[in-house]
Amino acid sequence: MRYEGPIYRPPSEADSLLIQATVGCPHNKCAFCMVYKKGPPYRVRPVEEVLDDLREASELYGDRYRSLFLPAGNTIAMPTTELAAVCRYARSLFPSLERITVYGSSQYIRRKGADELAELAAAGLGRIHVGLESGDDEVLRRIKKGTTCREQIEAGRMVRRAGIELSVYVIMGIGGRERSREHALATASALNAVQADFVRLRTFVPKVDTLMLHWIRKGRFQVLGPREILEEARSLLENIDVFCRLFSDHYTNYIDLEGILPRDGQRLMERIEEALGRDERTFRPFFVGSQ
Repeated sequence: MRYEGPIYRPPSEADSLLIQATVGCPHNKCAFCMVYKKGPPYRVRPVEEVLDDLREASELYGDRYRSLFLPAGNTIAMPTTELAAVCRYARSLFPSLERITVYGSSQYIRRKGADELAELAAAGLGRIHVGLESGDDEVLRRIKKGTTCREQIEAGRMVRRAGIELSVYVIMGIGGRERSREHALATASALNAVQADFVRLRTFVPKVDTLMLHWIRKGRFQVLGPREILEEARSLLENIDVFCRLFSDHYTNYIDLEGILPRDGQRLMERIEEALGRDERTFRPFFVGSQ
């Protein structure tokens, strides 16, 4: 199999077969992201190359994989007919596949529209991982996400109506100290409107060669410490009132949270309260702006 540029996958795809369908990210402007900044420019790999890699994987591994993830950063932007062809071929080669998944930003999902998403679902696409990041329009504007809360809600609902699972990512602390409360409340509202299958929490950690690191060093953005992140998470969870599976399955987070809302809400809140009572020095180190 051939791979080009950085290859990232969600933790939940750790056991998935990785076959690269696109290179880079077509947006590549998010102020917090360094993944594709110095990589090759975005392009869609020729379908025949992708199919060749699938054939090679089939010869090497047989039918052992139960899930397939198609990197790179925004594979949903791939032309629908081509992505559908890849999904159908993968299903024919790996009859035991239970899931085919991709990353996809809201603006590119919306461009697909309902009919094309339905076509992808029929071809076997089973889940889209979407970086919601925040439901606060001001935060989305500042981090250069390229979309609005309303558009993200529309995109999420399109995915759900197509019968495709929706896994959304929220970045705790991405609003900084200035907009922590607005970020938590607006994000909870957006999650209530979207009703995603999975909500996955990440904690903002500044990365090298990013605009946000520049803002921090210039004093234009204040990074939240562990206690502030936990308080923000508490505000978020207090205001989610729809069914979803919640995970904090990432190394950036200060505590692990996993459960089904609203059923496990009380237990998760108790976990947060317990952590808030800890000595802050017991948490992993956090960025304070002088590093």
